[in-house]
Order: sequence, then structure tokens, then C-alpha cells
Amino acid sequence: MSSINNYRQQLKELKNWAPFLRKNSGLPGPRGNLELAHAVAEEANRKQIEEFLSIPFEGAKENTPEVFLVFCGVLGLGKLIANGDHEQFVRLRGYASDPRWRIREATATALQLVGDQSMDLLLKEMKKWSNGNWLEKRAVAAALAEPRLLKEVKVAKQALQILDTITKKMEAAESPANEEFKILRQGMGYCWSVAVAALPETGKPLMEKWLSSRNKDIRWIMKENLKKNRLIKMDAAWVKVCNDRLS
Repeated sequence: MSSINNYRQQLKELKNWAPFLRKNSGLPGPRGNLELAHAVAEEANRKQIEEFLSIPFEGAKENTPEVFLVFCGVLGLGKLIANGDHEQFVRLRGYASDPRWRIREATATALQLVGDQSMDLLLKEMKKWSNGNWLEKRAVAAALAEPRLLKEVKVAKQALQILDTITKKMEAAESPANEEFKILRQGMGYCWSVAVAALPETGKPLMEKWLSSRNKDIRWIMKENLKKNRLIKMDAAWVKVCNDRLS
């Protein structure tokens, strides 16, 4: 039995989940218990999800067991959307800009749960979010930079186009020094490599276009992606040529 299924079985036997979730959250610590969070998303009903999301910010600071409960609630929103409650996209989008990095990660993961059920639905929504603020753009990029979601050619092409659009907006940014832009830049430092590796014939020319940018942030993003082993394994000679163009 996988750890997720094991946790699902344990949750089914509990009346009150909160003490169990706090105890097994992995927080404080470097890594929250993602397997448990996924089990909660699978098993939680709407009432439980709402209870987790109702915990006030002051009572669920970063790196605490309580923020793990909110994390689980955000994943639960993704499962609700995947099961047909598309109105929850509005609420989920709000969590993309949460000041807590774990909640921003939960948002991207929740979007991936939607993609597991319908990439057409996810891509349609991500095109909307990609016109939002920097942190919403970051959620889009992080959600789409997942190999399991990019196995179909048409899906990978659309993901690449969305990343390309985000990169254009970053290049034209008037205030790239703000913290939200920096968070997006950090995420974009790996997202391109995932999408290009998923569909090299389309991704390589798109990424090559950005090697000529004079924008220091765009050049940094390209350099970071070219360091990723997935691209080196894909085409080491191409990576070398790209690095030479950037140097």
C-alpha cells in the first residue's frame, strides 16, 4: 500500500482529523508531509475543507502545523474543481498571492490536481491567470511545469505558449525589482526546462528566441534553465550552443 493510500485509510477511521494532521504535518521542518496532504485532498468533504480554510492567518503562520491544515484545504479546493465545482477557481486564485510560500505551493499543486482530470480546463483557466499579477503568473508556470501533465503534444504546445507569454510580460516589466517579480523569476528558472524537455521540437526554438534578449532577468532565467539535467540529457550539444550564445 502506498503512503498516500495508507494515510487515506487512517483518515477514514478518524472522527477529528486536525490533531492527526498537526502531529504528522512534518512542520516545523524543511518539508511538509505532502503524501498526507494528498490523502486529505482525496478524502476530505466540503465541510472539512472549509474548516481548514477558515483558520485565520494569525493562527497559521509559516512553518507551523496549523499552516499545514490550510495547505490541505487549498489542495481540497483543487479536488473540488476537478470534481466539477469550477466556481472554486476564484477562491483558489486568491491563494496564489498568499504571503506564505507553502500556501502558494499548495495553489500550484491544487491546479495540477485539476490538470490530472482535465488539461483542457486547466489550460483555459491558466490563460486567464497569466494576465494576472506576478504571483498569479508564478502559480501558472509552476502548475504547468509538471512532466506528468505535458505528455500530449497539444498540451505541451499550449503550455510553452503560456510560458512564452509570461516571459514577454517579464521582459517588459517596469518594476522588476519588487519581491513578487523576484519570486516569479525564481520559478521561471526551471519551468522552461520542463516544458522544453516535454516537447523539444517546439520548445527549443521558442527558448532560443529568448537567448538574444538584453534583459538581465530574462537572460538569468535562460541560464538557470540550461543548467537543468533534463535539458542536458535531452540534447547536451544544443545546451552548449545556447550557453555559448549567452556568454
